[in-house]
Amino acid sequence: MPKLIEFENVTVHREGTAALREVSFSIEAGEHAAILGPNGSGKSTLIKAITRELYPRYAPPVCRLRIQGREVWHLFDLRALLGIVTNDLVEICVKPYSALETALSGYFSSIGIWPNHHVTPEMEARARRALDFFDIGHLADRPLTEMSSGEVRRAVFARALVHDPMALILDEPTNSLDVRAQREVRDSMRKLASGGVTVVLVTHHLPDIIPEIGRVITLRDGRIHSDGTKASTLTAESLSALFGVDVRVLEAGGFYHMW
Repeated sequence: MPKLIEFENVTVHREGTAALREVSFSIEAGEHAAILGPNGSGKSTLIKAITRELYPRYAPPVCRLRIQGREVWHLFDLRALLGIVTNDLVEICVKPYSALETALSGYFSSIGIWPNHHVTPEMEARARRALDFFDIGHLADRPLTEMSSGEVRRAVFARALVHDPMALILDEPTNSLDVRAQREVRDSMRKLASGGVTVVLVTHHLPDIIPEIGRVITLRDGRIHSDGTKASTLTAESLSALFGVDVRVLEAGGFYHMW
């Protein structure tokens, strides 16, 4: 099979500045990976390059960004292949639409269901299964504005899952959540990873790297800083260099913590 995501000498400019610099890495289908880095390291730009919100700057002799072996995609086809959950999307989705409407809106790349949308019984059944998968099926009729932050995050996960995508790309999935909601979201990530969906996590928060993720790619100043197993990349020496401050690292129950 072709690689799920493949960056080859990719440079992306934002407002005249190189936000990614000659980045090369690939992620196989079925491989769970984390992309870790401090604020300003290029993580958001990397996601926008994958979703085609930003395009690489051509740089000879080669500069390629392939998804499932292809460089050119129709956006709706790409959204069906990759489920993307970002903090911006979560904030946009918090409207007075029910959890079921939110999940169904994934079919139309919309926020909520509108009169011009034709929802089939099969779509609704799959949306309900996605809500059940994240243990919020009982909240199908509840508006997101009346749900906890952890429940909202899981409803948006369900929105990304209705297409049965090959992979979910999760951007800072526990950002601004309390301890209970963080645990709920990490449990959902573990269910995804164990259920056959490739999980690509983008974060600066070590505890988000669930035990099922075996590989960590680190970014600093728009460049690849390290790429390897958790044991080789999540060390005090490596993370101190990555974040520019002396840190200590603890592993417990497959989760890593840094302070």
